[in-house]
Amino acid sequence: MTKVTIGIDASRAFLKRRTGIEEYAYQVIKHLRHELRDESVVLYMRKGYTIDFELPTQWSVRELWAPRLWTQVRLSWEMFWHAPEVLFVPAHTVPIVHPRRTVVVIHGLEYEFCPNAYSWWDRWYMRISIWCSVRWASEVVCVSENTRRDVIRLYGVPSEKISVIGEGYDETVSSRPPSRDPDCIELNATQPGSPIKSGMTMQIQDIAKNIKPYFLFIGRIEERKNISRMIAAFDIFKRETGLPPRLVLAGKPGYGYEKIQQKVVSSQQAENIIELGYVSEEQKWELLRNAEVFLFPSLYEGFGIPVLEAQSVGTAVITSNTSSLPAVAGEGALLVDPESEKELAEAMHRLVSDSALKSAIIANGRENVQRYSWDNCANELTELLLCRKVKND
Repeated sequence: MTKVTIGIDASRAFLKRRTGIEEYAYQVIKHLRHELRDESVVLYMRKGYTIDFELPTQWSVRELWAPRLWTQVRLSWEMFWHAPEVLFVPAHTVPIVHPRRTVVVIHGLEYEFCPNAYSWWDRWYMRISIWCSVRWASEVVCVSENTRRDVIRLYGVPSEKISVIGEGYDETVSSRPPSRDPDCIELNATQPGSPIKSGMTMQIQDIAKNIKPYFLFIGRIEERKNISRMIAAFDIFKRETGLPPRLVLAGKPGYGYEKIQQKVVSSQQAENIIELGYVSEEQKWELLRNAEVFLFPSLYEGFGIPVLEAQSVGTAVITSNTSSLPAVAGEGALLVDPESEKELAEAMHRLVSDSALKSAIIANGRENVQRYSWDNCANELTELLLCRKVKND
């Protein structure tokens, strides 16, 4: 078979603090190494980033520098002079200058469904960039059937142009035994007098002793993730049940963080709400393993990798009954209306008080994650990039 040169936009894949789309780009490139090991592949990266895994001998790296507009100016310039036969863009922004065969991944249209969770600039930029990308690309990959429907309905993309390829989760990390010496983490209490003092530093394993039991949320602390309602639901849960779980929020700040902080401080349960800030991969998995329940009542998700990560380590999940989340979670989660604080509080109570229900959710979750892996994702992407894949109906 004739080989083709494949270029991959790796500009977001090797950030030190990855979330969401960045993690997708990282995992996809890492797993495509095996599928495309005999192909000529060029990774286009920003200067200053390092790759933390070995590349096949046929692969090369092009470091491109630009103070601003890296994609639309610098990558476009590279495409003008040295375009590959196929360009793969894992993060929804196709450069103005691009090869005839360009494959772009659309993760979700959150800004269309949760406009109040984005600044006007972000909404405008995302709408224009994705609108252009799905037209410029020869093929579009959507990470869920829900995202596919949204792209067809809102942006008028022909269905035959779209393939649905699900995401995965890091199976090697989730099955690894806990580290004996993970990094310390600084714990931030919301009020003086909290059982956890502001600025305390401790090993992640100590959370089991000092904080358990706890409800856990991991993700960007922003309006779209429905943090304010989660806090309100936690207040209802504590007021009506008096049960001991605390609420732990892990992730870096996002849009609307200041309002969320105010919600925490004004909460009647502020002393039981602990914000950790950004956590490393090692810390994330330790937190997931030790959580009583993982909360992910997001207002909209294109996919929802954190749900799979929680299921993979045997943690019960509560998530939303909207967007892609019911399909991704399968039978391994309690589904709630994300706009109903009372319904979320009731779900918390059910899982804490009903051990049979919790065990069933955990068992179903472990079974559900078997449907997903980064290996499967990379295999399907390879089929598409090498023109072997038949489009979804």
